[in-house]
Amino acid sequence: MHGCREGNISIPSLLFSEYRNLNLNETELVLLLNIITFIEKGNEFPTPEELSSRMTISISDCNEMLRRLIQRGFIEIIDQYSSEGIRFENYSVKPLWEKLIDQFMKNSKVSKEVEKKSEETDLYTCFEKEFGRPLSPFECESLGMWMDDDHHDPIIIKAALREAVMSGKLNFRYIDRILFEWKKNGIKTIEQAKNHGRKFRQKQTAKGPVKDESHQPAVPFYNWLEQ
Repeated sequence: MHGCREGNISIPSLLFSEYRNLNLNETELVLLLNIITFIEKGNEFPTPEELSSRMTISISDCNEMLRRLIQRGFIEIIDQYSSEGIRFENYSVKPLWEKLIDQFMKNSKVSKEVEKKSEETDLYTCFEKEFGRPLSPFECESLGMWMDDDHHDPIIIKAALREAVMSGKLNFRYIDRILFEWKKNGIKTIEQAKNHGRKFRQKQTAKGPVKDESHQPAVPFYNWLEQ
């Protein structure tokens, strides 16, 4: 994590960006920062007097805030023993770091879900544009199965759609067959898909152009359904 520094004290920038999502207010944040500062400078159990002297809150308010932070699981008091066997107490901010990590993972998961949803929406739009109509419930279900059950990347599905368009066979059964063949051949990237389709079209070209009754330039294609 990148941090801002006070002398040789490093504070994770994630703490500044996420403290609100952890339901901490600014005073609680500053109190935690002061505890971290004391710990990193060697004082692992600063008193309420020492902490409040660096803030605008009273000793009693500081004491109450410390109690609440412990109850809410942001800091904890741990028992330790010296080499002579004398018991002493320390503050630990490990619970705070654990909460920050959990929040970071939660944000990452939400971000991925939003990204996936955006990709899915874009994919449906591409299909409807090429088909020139809204997709039927069955076709929508097929798209969902390709992504969720067969684990095809939306980019690969778009490549299969492009292949079907170029082949002049724009239907879901044809696209499903393309995806099946690509999966069988271990094709996982857009570049592999393009190369695979290009090779088959080159083979078709070598056999001669496809008859085109509309007098438009012929587009050679590989008939995936014959595989």
